[in-house]
Amino acid sequence: MLRTGRLRLVELELLIIPSLLILAGLTLVVLVDRGNLLFYWEDVYTAGAFIAALLFVHLFLTLSGFRGDQLIFPIVALLTGIGLVLMQRLDVLGRRPELPGIAIRQTIWVFIGVAVLTATVALFRRLESARRYRYTLAAFGVLLMLGLVTQSPIQGARLWYNLGVASFQPGEIFKVILVLFFASYLDERRDLLASEYRVGPLKLPPLPYLAPMLTMWGISMLVIVFLRDLGSALLFFGIFLAMLYAVTGRALYVWTLGGMFLAGSYLAYQIFPHVQTRFDTWLYPFEDPEDRGFQITQSLFALGSGGLYGSGLGYGSPDALPAVHTDFVFSAIAEELGLIGSLAVLGLYLVLVYRGFFISLNARNGFHQLVGIGLTTILGLQSFIIIAGDVKLIPLTGITLPFVSYGGSSLLANFVIAGLLLGISAADSRGRVGRR
Repeated sequence: MLRTGRLRLVELELLIIPSLLILAGLTLVVLVDRGNLLFYWEDVYTAGAFIAALLFVHLFLTLSGFRGDQLIFPIVALLTGIGLVLMQRLDVLGRRPELPGIAIRQTIWVFIGVAVLTATVALFRRLESARRYRYTLAAFGVLLMLGLVTQSPIQGARLWYNLGVASFQPGEIFKVILVLFFASYLDERRDLLASEYRVGPLKLPPLPYLAPMLTMWGISMLVIVFLRDLGSALLFFGIFLAMLYAVTGRALYVWTLGGMFLAGSYLAYQIFPHVQTRFDTWLYPFEDPEDRGFQITQSLFALGSGGLYGSGLGYGSPDALPAVHTDFVFSAIAEELGLIGSLAVLGLYLVLVYRGFFISLNARNGFHQLVGIGLTTILGLQSFIIIAGDVKLIPLTGITLPFVSYGGSSLLANFVIAGLLLGISAADSRGRVGRR
């Protein structure tokens, strides 16, 4: 029997927004491109199926008596809806060989992701087993990443396993494995890592327990060198620094290890030509705007042409952007929705990150707390890296914008993260915000 106290009214009310967005967005895209809605019922079916998927998750959480956060899922649904509308916008253009059919493929991945989120929430109690098998998980993840060395580079980086009918990006799984491994390791050694001993006038941390820090620094450097993937290296390293700071509260660790990362990056810049090319292209894109600087210059043109209000959904030229469905999806949003639309998307990510940290800091279980901090760092740092690359704040990377960019591996990993955050919020959260 359903209890009145378990009705998720806040969540239900907020889910109206992504439902209206998918209906209005797909309708507008079709109207602008085709002039009418006749004989194009597949777009209506897509919107209806997406809304049905949202209601399915809501009913599952309600009927199962789930008492967790009521803001995470609506925010994820809204970001996912924005991504679906944009993929449909790119699909109707049909001017690039990789874009036609992209909307239906993304829709299928979204439905699979919703099922994965539901399963993650339902099976959340088994998360504790990750503590017992952390070294096995870590070894599996490292082997997945090392296997990329055998793959042919795509656009200068080795990020995917080519499986013939589809591509698989192991970095998306590896980032979640890293969080589980570090959360387990750091939670068990929380007191030791926060301690110190004196050698004369110097206060030193317990060096034997800092081995994972040096290992993480080494892995980050190897990712840059062999996989040519600055974005993943920065993401992996940032995750560890955030979790380490959460355990020790020592800014010294952050500054020291951050300095080591920058020093290693500079050394890689001096030694390896492909690293130097990537940085030089970032610093001086207009020296070769037709070749090496083509991506970033087109992104800057799109950002500038959007202005304050944008050209309007359906009236821009997102197909002029290279890799618009993955790396430059934010630039496409800025062009058609302008600065106002871009800030709205940024606001959604800020609220998502805020809720993630709120859930984590209110968790009573130390392992859950660290897992939540690590997962939230993934969402926040990954969003920053891709958006900063699009606006030329940092070099371009192969990282996707969570829930918005095209990609099955990315979507599934991000839905797992959302499911784990929901599970943490229900398991041992002390907060009452977002409930009725």
